[in-house]
Amino acid sequence: MSPVKTTCAYCGVGCGIVATQTGARTATITGDTNHPANLGRLCSKGTHLGETIGLEGRLLHPEVNGERVSWDRALQAVADGFKATIAEHGPDSVAFYVSGQLLTEDYYVANKLMKGFIGTANIDTNSRLCMASAVAAHNRAFGEDIVPCSYSDLEEADLILLVGSNAAWCHPVIWQRIEAAREKRGTRLVVIDPRRTETAERADLHLAIAPDSDVALFAGLLHEMKARWKLDGAHMAQHVCVPEGFWDLSPVDTAKVCDIPQSRLEQLYDLFEAHPRTVTLFSQGANQSISGTDKGNAIINLHLATGRIGKPGAGPFSITGQPNAMGGREVGGLASTLAAHMGFGEAERERARRFWQSPTICPGPGLKAVDMFNAIADGRIKAIWVMATNPAVSMPDANAVRAALAACPLVVVSDCIADTDTSAFAHIKLPALGWGEKDGTVTNSERMISRQRGFLAAPGEAKADWWIISEVARRMGWADAFSYPHAAAIFREYAAQTGFENGGSRLLDISDKAQISDSDYEAMPPFQWGGVSPLASGRCSTADGRAQMVAVQVAPRTDADSRYPLRLNTGRYRDQWHTMTRTGLSPKLSQHRREPLVEVHPDMVARFGLDDGGLAVVSTAMGESVFRVASTDNQRRRELFVPIHWTDQTSGGGRAGLLPAQDRDPVSGQPGFKNTPAKIRIWQPRWTGFLVSKDVAPAPACRYWTRIRAAHGWLVELAGDGDPQGMLALLPEGQRAEVSDAKRGTVRAAVLADGQLQGALFLARNGGLPPRDWLIEQLGGEPASTVELLAGRPATAQADRGPIVCVCFDVGMKTILDAIRTAALASVEQVGAALNAGTNCGSCRPAIARMLETERSPVYA
Repeated sequence: MSPVKTTCAYCGVGCGIVATQTGARTATITGDTNHPANLGRLCSKGTHLGETIGLEGRLLHPEVNGERVSWDRALQAVADGFKATIAEHGPDSVAFYVSGQLLTEDYYVANKLMKGFIGTANIDTNSRLCMASAVAAHNRAFGEDIVPCSYSDLEEADLILLVGSNAAWCHPVIWQRIEAAREKRGTRLVVIDPRRTETAERADLHLAIAPDSDVALFAGLLHEMKARWKLDGAHMAQHVCVPEGFWDLSPVDTAKVCDIPQSRLEQLYDLFEAHPRTVTLFSQGANQSISGTDKGNAIINLHLATGRIGKPGAGPFSITGQPNAMGGREVGGLASTLAAHMGFGEAERERARRFWQSPTICPGPGLKAVDMFNAIADGRIKAIWVMATNPAVSMPDANAVRAALAACPLVVVSDCIADTDTSAFAHIKLPALGWGEKDGTVTNSERMISRQRGFLAAPGEAKADWWIISEVARRMGWADAFSYPHAAAIFREYAAQTGFENGGSRLLDISDKAQISDSDYEAMPPFQWGGVSPLASGRCSTADGRAQMVAVQVAPRTDADSRYPLRLNTGRYRDQWHTMTRTGLSPKLSQHRREPLVEVHPDMVARFGLDDGGLAVVSTAMGESVFRVASTDNQRRRELFVPIHWTDQTSGGGRAGLLPAQDRDPVSGQPGFKNTPAKIRIWQPRWTGFLVSKDVAPAPACRYWTRIRAAHGWLVELAGDGDPQGMLALLPEGQRAEVSDAKRGTVRAAVLADGQLQGALFLARNGGLPPRDWLIEQLGGEPASTVELLAGRPATAQADRGPIVCVCFDVGMKTILDAIRTAALASVEQVGAALNAGTNCGSCRPAIARMLETERSPVYA
């Protein structure tokens, strides 16, 4: 079949992909060498998208109260439910909670229905959880949500500040561009992050600041540049409004607030002074904070005052986490904006109403994500439609979200996945298209609009999100306004709205695409609204055209709470995405981190009596969950880190969403996921074990379990306090061989059918479990002997490749170390030439570099 150019399903880098269908639900995936965002590069997740497009776990038919029904009945049930709720309780009694996984056309139709026809702004998006503070900071500084940089600026900068960004893991293609710039230009790199991540290890300077001390750091840097006479007075006089009293703030002991040595601060000051071409790239670590908006403005203030903006290689650069978070921002997916970057002033609301020719318009901003679910809990919102997201996992204080959904009279979920933690509460389920089937556009972090094209047939009765929303709108009485024949018609309408009565007041204006033909839309190449540097002229979207410096608040350091003496940080793993509904289908992506780990400094491991590799309970005021302990000096003392990915579908522990509080930024409403008071204690289960199985096993009845995809099947880790014999029920049907030792507390069992291993279970009271990898291999093809299976190892010892480092080429740590030693490899490039490791997505290159340095202090190239 012919290759199809489309866009990656994952982060905000917005990489172009070439997909070639090889079967009904199979395809080869390569990078699009002509796409300006990635020029052919892909990360590990994008590379293995082909492993995630099968139909396993898909929602294929509409359901009402658990019963399969026709589309007409399901749509009518949604329309009737929302109409009845609005008639009795008013428009503010209903809400939409949408997602950066939606395409811009889906977002546009949802926003139009809610704000212009239902008449409430109670539509918010999971993007509220990742970049709403950057949006608020942009609006305060520039009068519009404008990202003033492009990826090319990273390649023209002499200094890059990475703030709260583990780019090597979370934006690997951007990391590759940074690495290339460092090699070509000698670009200096500063990483500002409490954790010593893989990204931080490769920096020229790492500032492991205290959580939420970024405002103090950047305010201090700005005042130091003023003291050194390095401000750009001419730029400020012409293009910047400085509020009265801005410079009169009391001096802050930056080193003390940030908890870093003064000498490290001086290094930062010297680097910043010496390199005027500076890009500050900031991401979730800055945004996911109760002071996230002030962090964004502190960064922007620094660039405005020093004139490092609107020029090649200079500017504040917010990079998003989701593939279409930016597209949602453009069309009003946030409760705090109207479409086309308009606000809620009377003139703007009336302009939107006239453009839509709608019967009403929302009177003002709606409820942001946390407030929205609180309103469900207290009964103000009585009907919610959740689209393409999983708030029962991803929202802070997720137990409260679950309680709210359980009490809500009407919960509608449209998703491509049948069973999620959120859909468990749905009265109505609507099957939506997934990646590879959708058709529309997305906008990446540098404002690049790209086409996402479907190359797979719609499975079952799945439909496009925009179609589902439009059909509900038609049944609510607004057929004429929602009679879209295809995505191109929606795009044309959105493009027209960006130019409607704009007159240059907003930089977002793609109205030149308002008359694009269907065929031109189909073939539309990527294009960047606002150009490479939208603020190159110095003019912003404020009333006087000048950027606004914003006075920010430096919060004092928070004293430890005796009940919760530690601080909890949450974040992503390299090869997983959100709640693993897609990446969890890939065996290769599941190998880098097989379990949810709580990363703890060795001093804290000793202080709290933890076992490295053992289990521990992490608790906050909101709840508790169990994690595997990983002792690492990459953590600051008194701080913990856990991943966000595990859910009720994949674990009985490791649930990070249960732990953060609902505390949020007062301006943006974005929750703080990075600095929750916490405590930790050891958990020593009565027994531990694991199961490998060809088919997915039922959820185990034990306190701790995690389930991940493995080659040819599944791997389930187990631990509990009850009777381990109950775990035998997890084994599939077949011919069972079993040995047990009651005195030692061990159970080993293997099940074969038709000459193939179907499952193997290993339980032990005092450790002594065999390695997993060899047993996993036995699930494919002819297995070893029963004696070997029960022993958990082959009769003849095999080479141990160690933990997987390079997922793209399946290369283990011991394989790399052996090659370094035997072939005297001295650089990452030499390792790549010998083993291919690190030559595709590049996200494992920092880990390889660390191994090289450990072995022989080699040159890192």
